[in-house]
Amino acid sequence: MVDERICATGIAARLRSQWDRDEGLGQNHNAVKFLGQDYQSLKSQTLRSGRLFEDNLFPCASSSLGFNELGPRSSKTQGVRWMRPTEICKRPEFIVDGATRTDICQGALGDCWLLAAIASLTLNDDLLHRVVPHGQSFRDGYCGIFHFQFWQFGEWVDVVIDDRLPVKDGKLLFVHSAEGTEFWSALLEKAYAKLNGCYEALSGGSTSEGFEDFTGGVTEMYELRKAPSDLFSIIGRAIERGSLLGCSIDISSSMDMEAVTFKKLVKGHAYSVTAVYEVVYRGNMTKLVRIRNPWGEVEWTGPWSDDSREWDSVDRGVRGQLQNRSEDGEFWMSFSDFLREFTRLEICNLTADALQNSQLKKWSTSLYQGEWRRGSTAGGCRNYPATFWLNPQFKLALQHPDAPGQRDCTFLVALMQKDRRKKRREGKDMETIGFAVYEVPNEFKGRSGVHLKRDFFLTHASSARSELFINLREVSSRLRLPAGEYIIVPSTFEPHKEADFVLRVFSEKPANSEELDDDVIAEPQSETVLDESQIDDGFKNLFRQLAGADMEISVLELQTILNRIISKHKDLKTDGFSKEACRSMINLMDNDGSGKLGLTEFHILWEKIKRYLTIFRQFDLDKSGTMSSYEMRMALESAGFKLTNHLFQLIILRYTEADMSVDFDNFVTCLVRLETMFKTFHSMDTDKDGQISLNFFQWITLTMFA
Repeated sequence: MVDERICATGIAARLRSQWDRDEGLGQNHNAVKFLGQDYQSLKSQTLRSGRLFEDNLFPCASSSLGFNELGPRSSKTQGVRWMRPTEICKRPEFIVDGATRTDICQGALGDCWLLAAIASLTLNDDLLHRVVPHGQSFRDGYCGIFHFQFWQFGEWVDVVIDDRLPVKDGKLLFVHSAEGTEFWSALLEKAYAKLNGCYEALSGGSTSEGFEDFTGGVTEMYELRKAPSDLFSIIGRAIERGSLLGCSIDISSSMDMEAVTFKKLVKGHAYSVTAVYEVVYRGNMTKLVRIRNPWGEVEWTGPWSDDSREWDSVDRGVRGQLQNRSEDGEFWMSFSDFLREFTRLEICNLTADALQNSQLKKWSTSLYQGEWRRGSTAGGCRNYPATFWLNPQFKLALQHPDAPGQRDCTFLVALMQKDRRKKRREGKDMETIGFAVYEVPNEFKGRSGVHLKRDFFLTHASSARSELFINLREVSSRLRLPAGEYIIVPSTFEPHKEADFVLRVFSEKPANSEELDDDVIAEPQSETVLDESQIDDGFKNLFRQLAGADMEISVLELQTILNRIISKHKDLKTDGFSKEACRSMINLMDNDGSGKLGLTEFHILWEKIKRYLTIFRQFDLDKSGTMSSYEMRMALESAGFKLTNHLFQLIILRYTEADMSVDFDNFVTCLVRLETMFKTFHSMDTDKDGQISLNFFQWITLTMFA
């Protein structure tokens, strides 16, 4: 009997995922199996069955095509059939004579940004076969299954698909090769659509997204109106070291989208930059740039285009090497025309090599996973000082200036939001994101267990920040600051916006970086333990009335007492203490294991609740009878508990109301729970090393009882 795999869920799944990542899962050599599908295992099963593979996790259905423009009621999807390449043509090929740029022609999907990135990928065999693994074909061992690998937010993912492709009127609906018999690009597009939820999720985007998902590199953007003086040499060095390059022309209105200019350039369209060259033209050196339109047609008709007269004045050998007269979407133009006609250039640096000089240098890199959560870590930008400090914080120590005698250190910060394409189906899209950089104050230098609070950000200006907050998947900036310690604060523009993110920091010289967060500390105030003889007579009389004949207070009796008392405090909003909350209180105070509270135990609990009430009122700043989730963090600290962002997020998820407010009963329940968990752990951590070992019986006993 084969053991069924037990899949963790919720918090357990997140912990399991982090452990797997720490052990190397998701690295270049050990890709994550997307949706748990193992290519080799599925292929073996399919070959044994004698049938062709059918992927039930990305079915041949309207849901795989899209939800709006490619939804089930769209005219674009009427009459669509799913066919295998073996049904479309007699002799389908996976790759013919190596992958080339002409294998990629756009179909009925607005994913030119992706196709421009795929075209650039074909220029580098090593990169291409990282994404398109070797050993796939329609011949030996063919059974209708293929796989591709993509970089996704810090890890490599292996995506399995079947080879059924959407066809309309006898032609592939989406990407296709010029010859019509080569299918690697169409299958790659399908795998990327599966990764993002459906084909329609790929519509519209920045070439840099495709670049990064094919390489794990980092992209820098250049506004060509403000191009640096050495941009031609930057492009040349980038192409030499295998970087991927894309360019586009901005549109001024939606009417401009894919409008064709007088000289046959397409606005709002993604092109690939595939080469640069300097030729002698009429005695002068002239800089040229080679560009490709992923449509596979519609080419520049200005100077240096395929049939222009300029080529007549170029050395015949050079002309034979460069000039290509076919209508294949690829063309040359002068560098000066390139700067004039195009708006933006994107360069994806595979190892973020320095662009300042010709010497190749590998950068020091760090990557952090993070999240903005409403009520706990989604603080918004600096314009919202009450909550900005709650955003995740990361410390960067710049120790080595770029060159001897200089003070400044160069580094690149790239902030990327995760999984937003998948959420389009739910009506969500990219959040507006950015980041700010602050110098660490002297009193906190060299320390890590500190999360800087509101007062710091009210009194200190940023040292640097992203050029703008923008609703792109990634915002990146190359920065130069004097050696020292800095804090990077990534955020959405507005508070309360939820998203997951990846923060990457690249520095030219070695630099240390870490997430800056509070150490987990539990120092709750100890209540004075009194002997029964020391307890006030009035309190004893109250206890006798409440406890009944057995002189102990049960869960139900405690619930009745607390709710009766709390109802008299009209300034507090509460829906009452639950039986579960009262059971937690008894668990914390019950020293003899009776499941009830005696006089001294009840007295300690009573004093504790009175102290919690004082703290609650202190941090209910607007006197609404509740605390905001942001006030909650300061209140917990006042009660003696410092927690990391992650732990605080869990508390907010569990103890807040729908409007993210915390009422008094939830506040007390949370503090009791925290104190119980810390007390239990410390009692079992006999050697005080911060670790305990539990067998299953001990684990289940503790968690069910706590």
